[in-house]
Amino acid sequence: MLSERRLQVLRAIVQDYVGTEEPVGSKALTERHNLGVSPATVRNDMAALEDEGFIAQPHTSAGRIPTDKGYRLFVDKLAGVKPMSAPERRAIQNFLDGAVDLDDVVARTVRLLAQLTRQVAVVQYPSLTRSTVRHVELLSLAPARVMLVLITDTGRVEQRMVDCPAPFGESSLADLRARLNSRVAGRRFTDVPRLVEDLPDAFEADDRGTVSTVLSTLLETLVEENEERLMIGGTANLTRFGHDFPLVIRPVLEALEEQVVLLKLLGEAKDPGVTVRIGHENAHEGLNSTSVVSVGYGSGGEAVAKLGVVGPTRMDYPGTMGAVRAVARYVGQILAES
Repeated sequence: MLSERRLQVLRAIVQDYVGTEEPVGSKALTERHNLGVSPATVRNDMAALEDEGFIAQPHTSAGRIPTDKGYRLFVDKLAGVKPMSAPERRAIQNFLDGAVDLDDVVARTVRLLAQLTRQVAVVQYPSLTRSTVRHVELLSLAPARVMLVLITDTGRVEQRMVDCPAPFGESSLADLRARLNSRVAGRRFTDVPRLVEDLPDAFEADDRGTVSTVLSTLLETLVEENEERLMIGGTANLTRFGHDFPLVIRPVLEALEEQVVLLKLLGEAKDPGVTVRIGHENAHEGLNSTSVVSVGYGSGGEAVAKLGVVGPTRMDYPGTMGAVRAVARYVGQILAES
């Protein structure tokens, strides 16, 4: 276990290196921070931190920089989440409140996160496996043509045209709409198939073919839209950090193009807390020089998806964690009210 003083020295090194982009020496530490000990003692502490793998010496400098292990200890023990200021919170709320639908919410969230953190922002669309049906609307377009509109609790709206095997009257359509919503409204998508499997039996024989066709379209919609989707923005921000990537930036950009990689990085949506993966904790080799800060968002206290940012390991962790958490909270409120 590191002593409290050495933890303070590590915190000072991380803060200075993130702020200045320059390796940190003992003289600079004693000048900038009130550590209460001599430069010689700080040098000894730095040597101990280096021996234990928390900091390292770039071959071109007498100063030290944090390692992945050092950043991990900083995040776990030393970094509080920096709260957003009142003006920042108002700006977030005003920007997101203007969204007109779910696609707009996601697009605005990506743009906002990239601007706030100056990193690459990634936002996962709400997963339908964790969504519930808010309402199913059925509209008659012609005697044998119906529009099916599926609305989810996260504001997602899906429309499908249904060509019926026979004409279907307005009264029958109203009956199907009422029966369908009484069974599936407020229920999870995964429960819908078993909830509607015997519904055709409640109708006259002449209407059962049409009812079955409408239900098949509904179930196909659930399956089609089950695919995980995400939006990414702010990739150009990485060009500001060229010297933070020891080889070239290309492997990072290639990794960011792979949706499966990003979904794995964000992690399981059911874990709602802020998660930080640092450097080599990211399984994808192209992202070993990056850190990922992610958090779950959703309505009603349950996470239905994740959002987060990807940037160099030399990042402002308290500020980034605070921004990601604040944005997720507002997105969850918007989904709850939509």
